[in-house]
Amino acid sequence: LQLITVSLSSCLTGTYEDTILMLLASRSNNQRQEIKVEYKKAHGKDLVSALKSELGGLFETLVVALMTPPISYDASQLHKALKGVGTDDDVLIEILASRTCAQIKDIVKVYKKECGGKLEKDITGDTSGNFQKLLIMLLQRSNDEGVDDNRIEKDAMELIAAGKGKVGTDEEKFINILGNRSHEHLRLVFDAYKKVSGNDIEDSIEGATTGNLENLMLAVVKCAKSVPAYFAESLYRSMRRAGTDDQTLMRIMVSRGETDMLDIRACFKKMYGASLYTTIQPSSLTCVRLTLCGMTVHLYN
Repeated sequence: LQLITVSLSSCLTGTYEDTILMLLASRSNNQRQEIKVEYKKAHGKDLVSALKSELGGLFETLVVALMTPPISYDASQLHKALKGVGTDDDVLIEILASRTCAQIKDIVKVYKKECGGKLEKDITGDTSGNFQKLLIMLLQRSNDEGVDDNRIEKDAMELIAAGKGKVGTDEEKFINILGNRSHEHLRLVFDAYKKVSGNDIEDSIEGATTGNLENLMLAVVKCAKSVPAYFAESLYRSMRRAGTDDQTLMRIMVSRGETDMLDIRACFKKMYGASLYTTIQPSSLTCVRLTLCGMTVHLYN
């Protein structure tokens, strides 16, 4: 750690971005937190502040993200989504649909401590309608495990009935089921739904609602089926828009790097016939690209 601290200090003197990304991207988040402590001991100042003073643009954003503990990073992204210019609903959807109950509880605590507010209150103040209702239900979920065998067929039939009407018909049914059932339970409901109706649950959602509520419902469904596949699709879309969505690309790579990135890589390859590594390469700015590519290779040993 002392050697890495010295190396980083030397890099900041001349701002050697390639070396900085090599030193940070190949370490785990815990190791980066230890580096921050050692740097403070050796130089009497905060490493993140020192990095921010020498870097800029997307590379600074990525480096700061790498240096932030995972739960703090999620909390900061939610705060930015809620308190920035306009509400970034995509970030709210991504984080609240994909995190476990335990992770969300930790995020709520850290949000209050580090962002100076209550997450539920901020979501309520910046969203509305059934979109808000489902977000709050996901925020308040107390258990994401277990199956109620007696409700599987009933839930499936309710979803089928709710999806037969016009746009906006019986959204409450979708919300109550998607927001109150475990992923394991939902997978069995979706299987029963398809067996009876002959269609995927996504088809019912797309016919029953629109806009951000539709996007949130679909995210919950996709995460219930496979969180890695959900993020593989999100990464693919971030690199296939008119201009790469660097913020989404960075957020997913940083937040999932030590959680399920190997599974995401496998899903990406299976779904799109190309490796995540080679797809990222031509899609982003040089320093950011190199860092993200490095993160797809290193296993943080």
